[in-house]
Amino acid sequence: MQLAAARSRRVTWLFAGCTLAVLVAAAPGALRDAWERGGIYLFSWEFFEDLPRRLTGPGRFRFVFQPLVAILLGVRAGRGDARAGRPPFILAVIGHPQQRRQMLAETARELANILLVGVLLDAVSQWLILGVAHPGAALVVGPVLITLPYAFSRAISNRVARRRPLEP
Repeated sequence: MQLAAARSRRVTWLFAGCTLAVLVAAAPGALRDAWERGGIYLFSWEFFEDLPRRLTGPGRFRFVFQPLVAILLGVRAGRGDARAGRPPFILAVIGHPQQRRQMLAETARELANILLVGVLLDAVSQWLILGVAHPGAALVVGPVLITLPYAFSRAISNRVARRRPLEP
């Protein structure tokens, strides 16, 4: 078990290093683009106008794959929450401060790699589609594709699992 945990941490650090390297490499182009446009891409209308282009350009499969993986992880975690007698995820995070820290730490461990890959893929796909990668946008779009489906599927699967008998 400790070997698997150590391997998982190494993989997480590898993804973190790759993601950080891509974001740092993208920063000069993004800063030049911000200077030329007179503002930051993430806070512009172009950001919203480019979202449909991302759905049809290279990397569009991630708009299906990443939320699907997040949903599967959320269902697994939600069933575990139901077995442990914990309240649904969103309710626990908002309304149960005594469980908030534990649930958020567990979620961070479970989603770290997929979040890092989400940011990495978003930055690379921006570069392929737009010709420049915007780190701020990658740090927003990548995690949104993962955290929202995860949170909702974890909460819903907990409620469903509580309504019917759980198998061991």
